[in-house]
Amino acid sequence: MTDNVYKTVELTGSSETSQEDAVRKAIREASKTIKHMRWFQVTETRGHVEGGEIAHWQVSVKVGFTLED
Repeated sequence: MTDNVYKTVELTGSSETSQEDAVRKAIREASKTIKHMRWFQVTETRGHVEGGEIAHWQVSVKVGFTLED
């Protein structure tokens, strides 16, 4: 087993459909510039209400990635 050092960043994704979709969008977009992502942790969930209905979800996540040698 290799000893790893991780760095974390916090991201917020949004979605009109679900919390899970908001997380997936944040991870997908971050993967364009952040290499070696290994884990995520949901830190906050919130949303926006319009006309008595959920208009969209916002989910903040901490994402851990390994540092390159």
